[in-house]
Amino acid sequence: MNIVLIHTHDTGRFIQPYGYAVDTPHLSRFARESLLFRQAYCAGPTCSPSRAALMTGMAPHSAGMFGLAHLGAQLDDYSKHLVSHLNRHNYETALCGIQHEAPRAEMIGYSKIVGNPDYDMSVFDFDSAGWDRHNALAASGFIRESRDKPFFLSYGMFNTHLNFPKTADELNPDYVMPPFPLSDHRINREQWAAYLTSAKIADECAGIVLDAIREAGLESNTLVIFTTDHGLPFPRMKCSLFDTGIGVSLIVRTPHRHRSGEATDALVSQVDLFPTICELAGLLKPGWLQGHSLLPILEGSSEAVREAIFAEINHHVVYEPMRCVRDERYKYIRNYGGPSYFEPNLDASEYRTFLLENEFLDTEKPREMLFDLYLDPMERVNLAEESRFAPMKRSMASSLDEWMEATGDPILTGEVPLRR
Repeated sequence: MNIVLIHTHDTGRFIQPYGYAVDTPHLSRFARESLLFRQAYCAGPTCSPSRAALMTGMAPHSAGMFGLAHLGAQLDDYSKHLVSHLNRHNYETALCGIQHEAPRAEMIGYSKIVGNPDYDMSVFDFDSAGWDRHNALAASGFIRESRDKPFFLSYGMFNTHLNFPKTADELNPDYVMPPFPLSDHRINREQWAAYLTSAKIADECAGIVLDAIREAGLESNTLVIFTTDHGLPFPRMKCSLFDTGIGVSLIVRTPHRHRSGEATDALVSQVDLFPTICELAGLLKPGWLQGHSLLPILEGSSEAVREAIFAEINHHVVYEPMRCVRDERYKYIRNYGGPSYFEPNLDASEYRTFLLENEFLDTEKPREMLFDLYLDPMERVNLAEESRFAPMKRSMASSLDEWMEATGDPILTGEVPLRR
């Protein structure tokens, strides 16, 4: 069985298959051929920790990824990366585009790097559209090659990361609606129109890769996964433990088209993908995995494989430690840092500037937060100090503590180091 992982940067669930007014026809077609996970979450809503968790099947702190790889953060052991595991099982492994689990792609151990792996997000006029399209064509060429063993391809896009491409001419910001928590303001409408342009480019590139799989006649023996690393690159989204930060797209098409065209509300984490790949490919699951295989959900034999998901923040640009546990109805967040937000951890954008000019940094960030996600899906009403919710808070806090103990969370003994 071949495996193709297609992933974007900072998309959350803001694509058409999740019901948003985002023009992504290729991903919509793919969703109709796949199982759409509506309640999928990353394990850490910043770039490297989320990807490290996905690729190792472990919590970011268990994998040793406490910060951003382009700033020097590394996994404790790259032999526990999915690519190394597949290499040991006679897979040809290829990277095309973004990876964010290592300071240098060569450290991961891919047997081949195709396309252009070099980008610079600090350059304002970086041609993200051209870069992603170039790599989509390179990925397409790799898929079409003749080979005598199965392959794993990771195709990672820069889009929809800031800075967004120039807004498409056909998109008038006066007639778009920014999603929560962005206010309906001119600055935010213009920002959202630029995101819509970026998402359309990502969709086009995903379509190139999906078409290559079909045209090469590989659909019947290829597992295809589409996901992203975390929420949109805006304050109270990326680098936050609200659902707007940890909620991710996840669309899975198996060679047997399990539950094709369906959606599931099963609570799942990206750490569940590694064991799922192992089961579908008939590979031994390594002992370090902390996730649960999604095969029972895919086969329809079970509607759930877990009762809760967990996520964390350690270092982004600066240290801002937080932990959370989320079940179907409630979420508990514990803030180990200060009582306010940290400006360096808010990606630079027109929206950030708008918020900073309007006292965003004076917003209180409580030590503990508890939300009833049935009655308050926007996570605006903190119930942590309400006496009638004290039993629920204790239960959720205990669940979080047990997970932290079981996974060896270093924050239990002090400040989490940023190892390089």
